[in-house]
Amino acid sequence: GLLRDKTRPPGIAPLDAALVDKVVALTLEPPSHEATHWTVRAMAKAIGIAASSVVKIWHDHGLAPHRWRSFKLSNDKAFAEKLHDVVGLYVSPPAHAIVLSVDEKSQIQALDRTQPGLPLKRGRGATMTHDYKRNGTTTLFAALNVLDGSVIGRNMQRHRHQEFIRFLNAIEAEMPADKAIHVILDNYATHKQPKVRAWLARHPRWTFHFVPTSCSWLNAVEGFFAKLTRRRLKNGVFHSVVDLQAAINRFIKEHNEDPRPFVWKADPHDIIAAV
Repeated sequence: GLLRDKTRPPGIAPLDAALVDKVVALTLEPPSHEATHWTVRAMAKAIGIAASSVVKIWHDHGLAPHRWRSFKLSNDKAFAEKLHDVVGLYVSPPAHAIVLSVDEKSQIQALDRTQPGLPLKRGRGATMTHDYKRNGTTTLFAALNVLDGSVIGRNMQRHRHQEFIRFLNAIEAEMPADKAIHVILDNYATHKQPKVRAWLARHPRWTFHFVPTSCSWLNAVEGFFAKLTRRRLKNGVFHSVVDLQAAINRFIKEHNEDPRPFVWKADPHDIIAAV
């Protein structure tokens, strides 16, 4: 009538439920052709429907064949024991003690670009050449103080046990003499080398706490390394190793001007249940 539109069927008929189920079932299986996963066009061609229909079906069912999640499960037989030990140091550190998260970020490259880039401006991002020139590497040894968030860092050319012991001596010189020192670190062979163990025996106030194997995420200093990479190294231009080391030292100095205590929030029981 004149007061309202007459009801009429939609311009595009809805997909048949059986066809939708077929797309979902086929998506969950590996493709028959030489590919690791289904694409929108490949699925549309195999079923005989529009690519937009495939997109809608995948969206409605939460399917994203092109996405993958990497994982690594620890096979450490003492996983639960080490997890509780390390998390206990984060949550409830011993009295009259300092808790340090220690690790090394090795093979940091001093990369220089082959041509100067353009700076950021309105309507255009900064530019950088895709190719680069290598000017050498450095290794950063770092110790994150869990209680106040400050970082002790040293740049060294290599990451053998000799350099690790030098770094331990540097930490020893900066720590108050009346405090016990608990160190959280990973299972890298350098940390368990006989000469390192001998150094540990000569310094009884030091205690090493190893995280479970394949659990670098449990080491708090990894968060600092990620921050350093994201904010200073990833888009940096370094004309020499000295230039790179100076930039790292300045970053650590700025970080220590306003450090924040490390706060652990995950429940170890939830972690064990998820594993």
